[in-house]
Amino acid sequence: MVFPTLQFILFFAVVLAVNTALMPPADRAEGGWRQGGRKAFLIAASYVFYAAWDWRFCLLMAGVSLVAWIGGGAARHPDRGRLARALSITLLLGVLAVFKYFGFFLLSLQQLLDGTALARDLGWMRIVLPVGISFYTFQAISYVMDASRGDVPPRRNPFDVALYISFFPQLVAGPIVRAKDFLPQIDRPYPVDAAMRAGAVVLILSGLFKKMVVANYLSVLLVDPVFAFPQGQGQLEAAVAVLGYGIQIYCDFSGYSDIAIGIALLLGYRFNRNFNQPYRAVGLSDFWRRWHISLSSWIRDYLYIPLGGNRGGPLRRIAVVMTTMTLAGFWHGAGWPFLIWGALHGVGLVVDRLVRSLRAVRPLRLLAMPATLLFVLALWIPFRAGTIETAGAVVAALTRAQGAAPVALSPQIWTLIALGLAMNWLPLAWRDRTERGVAAIPAAGQALLLAAGTLLCFALAQDGTAPFIYFQF
Repeated sequence: MVFPTLQFILFFAVVLAVNTALMPPADRAEGGWRQGGRKAFLIAASYVFYAAWDWRFCLLMAGVSLVAWIGGGAARHPDRGRLARALSITLLLGVLAVFKYFGFFLLSLQQLLDGTALARDLGWMRIVLPVGISFYTFQAISYVMDASRGDVPPRRNPFDVALYISFFPQLVAGPIVRAKDFLPQIDRPYPVDAAMRAGAVVLILSGLFKKMVVANYLSVLLVDPVFAFPQGQGQLEAAVAVLGYGIQIYCDFSGYSDIAIGIALLLGYRFNRNFNQPYRAVGLSDFWRRWHISLSSWIRDYLYIPLGGNRGGPLRRIAVVMTTMTLAGFWHGAGWPFLIWGALHGVGLVVDRLVRSLRAVRPLRLLAMPATLLFVLALWIPFRAGTIETAGAVVAALTRAQGAAPVALSPQIWTLIALGLAMNWLPLAWRDRTERGVAAIPAAGQALLLAAGTLLCFALAQDGTAPFIYFQF
């Protein structure tokens, strides 16, 4: 089930109505049958949402939730806590590795055994990748780690953990929500007032516009044709396509995050923002503080710092950065282009630290933003290409004056690029003013505005349903 579809709109209308009916009065905490009823209903709704892709993977998600609940509870044991934490995290990572990376290693083995009978017989061992497995597995690990550190009390009720891991707004593409941030809201959700509804309306409509108009049209009109046939493109078409993909993936992923956060607000849950105008970054470290913030902070807290962080000498710190970013690249996809993308971002972060140590050099500070943007856009090439051969062909096109069959750069493409850049660079004050204006509208007017804006996005969108890019991760 995908957000910008009639199926989801009908599904969410039912969920919102029932959830609102089960909400406690604003002047007292939730308790009794309302609390249990809301939990049970939201868990059931989340599993229905996930079953729309493949009901069999609901069993996998339930198993992950059970392992997290047991591991989180046992991790605080005075004698066996460390062992319980290690076993549960190993099991969770093992599940992720089997489903996400088995195919990559199988393909590598097939290529190694190419021409032999064994290579021919390995094809039947393919495994289907469950949608969103990386996101809900990381949340399960977050719960175990937070419980073992004492950041959140272990939950006695397994359904609390089940709701945390399966909550449908962020289930398949994030943002990754920390247990210490989400679990307290299960017991006392925020009363949905005019300000929360206004924030939800602005986020949902901006997310729909980013995805259904900017991202989808850039994909069909520009990015997909150029990356499908880079051999026929010249340097202008290739360069605009790389810029177009940078805007597409930003609008696609931040659009999903905006919709997810807005939907959660309407249900009484607050999530942190997942993007903060990343292409305005002045340095690669700044970029990663702005892009996919929930994953960046997760990697920092649960991978980078445990590996050593900034401790030790220069060589050790470089090794930690390179290891962290290479693993982050491999998280994004099981393939050599993703490994290369992550490793090169590691190199960029090392250079970024060196440049920031030279703060007295004024020209370096002036070039920080354009240099960061160019570096990030260049590394989107292997990320989007999928294969090293396609990435090489796109790079070759960037050096070719003219192509034999270039994609036409229509006024519509330039308009979409301008819109995408504007959403990244315009001051955020417009959003705050818009939310304040929508908050002043009565609830019925807010609902009408959301409905009208949604219909407008559907009217402007292309036919069919385009999946979000991060569904594959």
